[in-house]
Amino acid sequence: MMTEYIQSHQAGFWMALGFILLVVEVMVFGFSTIALFFAGLGAVTTGLLMQAEILPHTWIAGIACFGLSTGLYSVLLWKPLLRIQTNSIPQQKQSSDLIGLDFILEQDITTIQTGTTKYSGISWRVEIDQDADVEHINRGQRVVVSSVDAGIFRVKVK
Repeated sequence: MMTEYIQSHQAGFWMALGFILLVVEVMVFGFSTIALFFAGLGAVTTGLLMQAEILPHTWIAGIACFGLSTGLYSVLLWKPLLRIQTNSIPQQKQSSDLIGLDFILEQDITTIQTGTTKYSGISWRVEIDQDADVEHINRGQRVVVSSVDAGIFRVKVK
């Protein structure tokens, strides 16, 4: 009974399939796979062409149009979507109240060996900032925090 209904309403089937694929791509995968997006567009296009009576209401015509339109959309939209995806990554500008904090180093640190310090009840790993132009900072020197990551102070000599 259901197969008979789908057989007699193929345009609606292809459009529904297309919208389901588009919704799954956006809502479940967060527009990260893109493949379902192309397939969704292909299915909607197939349904619209059948609805407009440009394409016959047969499974062979529907599957062929679905495959061809999915391939065509992927060829035409791959690079523009990739460009949008790579350009939309926001540049992370670190902002923290901890940047600028100065303290006296409790142990020697190098670019290879990190140290630790306690601040606000938390034990922080202390690393030399890569822009510091030094490879070693001695214990007892005053340093300033130049960047912060989770549990990490990157410091320069003050």
